[in-house]
Amino acid sequence: MNSGEFKDEVYGEVARIGKMMSSPKRIEMLDLLTQSPKTVETLAKEARISTANASKHLQALLDAKLVRFQKQKNYVIYEIADEEIRSLVLSLRRTAETRYEEVDQWRDSVIGHHHSLGTLDEVLSRAASGETVLLDVRNREEYEYGHLPYAVSKPIDELRDGSTQYDHEVIVYCRGPYCTYAAEAVNLLKEQGCRAYLLDAGVNEWKWQERLKHDSR
Repeated sequence: MNSGEFKDEVYGEVARIGKMMSSPKRIEMLDLLTQSPKTVETLAKEARISTANASKHLQALLDAKLVRFQKQKNYVIYEIADEEIRSLVLSLRRTAETRYEEVDQWRDSVIGHHHSLGTLDEVLSRAASGETVLLDVRNREEYEYGHLPYAVSKPIDELRDGSTQYDHEVIVYCRGPYCTYAAEAVNLLKEQGCRAYLLDAGVNEWKWQERLKHDSR
């Protein structure tokens, strides 16, 4: 193999990843899998597609070695292949945000402006001191798989019953800046008289930040 053939082969493999990431639904499914392992049925429901369609996307992601699976009794559970996939999804999203201003415009039009004051580190510091309640409104499975330090679990369905009251400031997060659950939770809490704000980050953003801190040492 000469130099030209070598480069063609290498970039051909890189292009395989690019081809897999050309589908919006496959990117969304990978993003969902960064939150926790899931069945094909759960992925189909959360990605708003049929189970058959979700299965086809998962097979493509398996062929590209971006996901893996394990069997648990009668279920097949899918998860990201490794932590590099989390970084890949975040890198793609951040690149889109910096290149296309429409991304932020669409987000603001759907989710609105409920942002908390301060950086992620500042929010975590206030949560550690008990100054604020950091609320994770994802489902229990995702919370148990991984959550922000000092966060307490309160799935959005439990907030919808109107029985939750907080005396302290509440800062809410879900799956990241594109997740609408946190914005809904903020509105629900405000209707109940709480001082509630949205954290424009989630577990993935925190892990990305911690990795950068580690690499800079």
